[in-house]
Amino acid sequence: MKVLNFGSLNLDYVYSVDHMVTPGETLASYGMNVFCGGKGLNQSIALAKAGVTVYHAGMIGEEGDILLETCRDGGVRADYIRKIEGRSGHTIIQVDKTGQNCILLYGGANQSITKEYVDEVLAHFEKGDILLLQNEVNMLDYIIDSAYEKGLMIILNPSPYNSALDRCDFNKISMFLLNEIEGAQVTGEEDTDKILAKLKEIYPDAKVVLTLGGDGSVYQYKEEICRQGIFKVKAVDTTAAGDTFTGYFISSIIEGMSVPAGLELAARASAIAVSREGATASIPLKEEVLNTEL
Repeated sequence: MKVLNFGSLNLDYVYSVDHMVTPGETLASYGMNVFCGGKGLNQSIALAKAGVTVYHAGMIGEEGDILLETCRDGGVRADYIRKIEGRSGHTIIQVDKTGQNCILLYGGANQSITKEYVDEVLAHFEKGDILLLQNEVNMLDYIIDSAYEKGLMIILNPSPYNSALDRCDFNKISMFLLNEIEGAQVTGEEDTDKILAKLKEIYPDAKVVLTLGGDGSVYQYKEEICRQGIFKVKAVDTTAAGDTFTGYFISSIIEGMSVPAGLELAARASAIAVSREGATASIPLKEEVLNTEL
């Protein structure tokens, strides 16, 4: 079984500010850092740190060599990452003194996926392999259709939720990994139990992992329900919490762990990640997850 993550690679430009800039205002920043991120990259790093051999597919721009290096340094197989003319995907993030943030996202190279490139990548994978997707690259509908025809197990994190997802056939998704906001956007429901009931009604063959912030997470497959609480830590940066959870839970599937054990592993990893700064830099190695007291 091979794992392919077809996803985004972003440069995150993070500015520390007293308050969010307002219209017409020029505001001095008292700190600036550049991090490698993007939901795709974060989740690939999480999978690799969890001990999974993961291949990443995606596009970077002319200044994106650091993204390629981050993949390789993090243990991600970068065989299928391509460099193109133009800019990489990037974000401009303001973080105020209370820890709140606002984010401006530029898709860049992440929005340059072609059918030919998708076909080229998927030719290296076969029935039974796992495909992980998020909604930060274009051609998602074509990727899903092509992977489904090949018999891949498709795991989707429908984030960010927007109109591009309307073109995707969610009946082809094997597992949804989503938070409560995305669950509400998919189903039109807000109550957790109603979100789960609606997902089971409209996608009866799909497994669902719904993360609930401070209330932990819940797994649903047909009549099976399993819940997991959080490990309480002092949160420093929650940027990669969900991506860390995703990577570690998928690793538990590959290792054949039970669902309760997998949810606990993912929750432990996420707790460690939020106690550190940065996105990819905050994701712990599996040894840390297993040996850190929480």
